Amino acid sequence: MSITRKGLLVGLLSSAAIVAGPAFAEVKLANPAEAGMSKEGLAALDKSFHGLVDDGRLAGVTTLVARHGKVVHFDAYGVQDVGTAAPMKRDTIFRIASMTKPVTGVAMMILFEEGKWKLDDPVAKYIPEFADLKVKGPDGTLVAQTHPMTMRELMSHTAGFDVSGGYAPDVTDRNQPLQAMIDKLAKLPLAVQPGADWRYGPSVNIQGYIVEKLSGQPLDVFFQQRIFAPLKMTDTGFAVPAASVSRVASIHSYDPAKKLIVPPNPVDPSVKPALLSGSGGLLSTTEDYWRFSQMLLNDGELDGARILKPETVKLMRKNVLKDGVLVDLYGPSMQGVGFGMDFAVILDPGKAETPQGQDSYYWGGAFGTWFWIDPTNDLVFVGMIQNLNGSIPGRDTPEVRSISYPLVYGALTDTAKQDAQ
Repeated sequence: MSITRKGLLVGLLSSAAIVAGPAFAEVKLANPAEAGMSKEGLAALDKSFHGLVDDGRLAGVTTLVARHGKVVHFDAYGVQDVGTAAPMKRDTIFRIASMTKPVTGVAMMILFEEGKWKLDDPVAKYIPEFADLKVKGPDGTLVAQTHPMTMRELMSHTAGFDVSGGYAPDVTDRNQPLQAMIDKLAKLPLAVQPGADWRYGPSVNIQGYIVEKLSGQPLDVFFQQRIFAPLKMTDTGFAVPAASVSRVASIHSYDPAKKLIVPPNPVDPSVKPALLSGSGGLLSTTEDYWRFSQMLLNDGELDGARILKPETVKLMRKNVLKDGVLVDLYGPSMQGVGFGMDFAVILDPGKAETPQGQDSYYWGGAFGTWFWIDPTNDLVFVGMIQNLNGSIPGRDTPEVRSISYPLVYGALTDTAKQDAQ
């Protein structure tokens, strides 16, 4: 069955929503040369992305580069909305979609450190409804699981659940709480045996449900108290205050002539949905997400606030996929890339055909937001756009991720790692 653009927009936004805080305090920029980066190289980054806006291929874009713990580049260019021409700013708020997943992963690992769960525990220990799930075999018959799906598998998209598009109707509904999703999944068979295949589906929404059960708190409250407030992420949450709606970038698409347009957006970002989606529900700013990413690059700490232990962060970026199981987001399977706890991981930059350092970990969002954390080169990058299908290669949106990699690493003048100052 075909899906209209409007229908797809409703589906993608079904978990979108941010809780903002104090007034925006603009990050101070450091001298790039002091962090081993070239001012001219970073200017080339600007020139490339500004060109995409000037050519009408993007409405607006923000890019941030931090090296050795210092922000050396932070640019906002273009507009938030091609209809209103509201300017893109450094404090513009974006629907970060699947960049919510690493936040949920950190929440899970906070509870992991507290001894609330273990990697090899069966998921059914925390969700009894999943205890007797069958697996749909190639011929359609239902068979038993070869082993109970584990928490390690749940956090790496290998628990056996299907891709999101494999569920019709969708198992998530923004007007129903997470329990409704669990109840639906409990009546459906797994698509594959646990551990046998990487499938990008409801796993992280399930993690959000587990966070709520193990903490005794709603997901938004846990996020705010344990992650956002300590890290001073003042503009990140599941809904924006009414006073901040004007800072929310519109989601853009293209008409048949490839001209940018703003399709109808039926979702009010100031209304918190009933479904708090750990998979894709957050809105955030470029700076807020840098603070989250920098905490991880700093082995779990930022500005005196420790969120995770160093060994826990290293565990999150360690590949846990079995031999022969490959990450396959849009096809073909990604070579040189593994998967840890809610992050993809660069295992072999050569095979992955990327200048990113080995052990870099990353993800992106459906509307084109993207980031990576490079412990080898002590570097963080965060980029934000807002386009329908903005992260899918081969669509109308420029492939901003692959464009950014050589530009950022081309600006490196000193590859020596040093302690963050």
